[in-house]
Amino acid sequence: MARLGPEPFVHAECEITDSSFGAYVEIGKGSRVNNSAFGDYSYCDRYADIANAQIGKFSNIAAFARIGATDHPLHTASCHHFLYRSDDYWDDAARDAAFFAHRRSRTAHIGHDTWIGAGAMIKPEVTLGHGAVVAAGAVVTKDVAPYTIVAGTPAKVLRLRQPPEIAERLIALAWWDWPHDALRAALEDFRTLEAKVFLDRYGG
Repeated sequence: MARLGPEPFVHAECEITDSSFGAYVEIGKGSRVNNSAFGDYSYCDRYADIANAQIGKFSNIAAFARIGATDHPLHTASCHHFLYRSDDYWDDAARDAAFFAHRRSRTAHIGHDTWIGAGAMIKPEVTLGHGAVVAAGAVVTKDVAPYTIVAGTPAKVLRLRQPPEIAERLIALAWWDWPHDALRAALEDFRTLEAKVFLDRYGG
């Protein structure tokens, strides 16, 4: 594969609509991305399904993850999509524009330096804080605090990724906003230093 650069690298068989991508973004084979924005360096692996999402920088989204999973109406006599995709069934019926507008407005927010495991699902309007981790197969129905690891169905806190004082310092340092050259210069320290030592060295 060619080295990533300012333009997004979109693999084969993807469906991309109404979406934008920052620099060094990669979209895995067969993924579907709709009404979403990816921050710099974020990527999704194969067959991710992402809709109505704002994704920060350096987000790691594994294969078959789903963000902004769409809902069906449960208060009506039927929950089938003939209610809102009506023009697929009748020549004289229009789509329910209000339903689709409401669906698009229910944005999921994914923080910087997050990791969403394979097959995990993030429901609409959920916020993952910076540094949060979602275990494979988890279903996230509520907001996740920064630098917290969640797992299960529905997802519950498994443990903290970093102690609160370290998490606060990482967020204040905001290394994800560093220029590309600064990231390269610090690469060996990113690889080898524990978070506290890294923070001490870089003034966080």
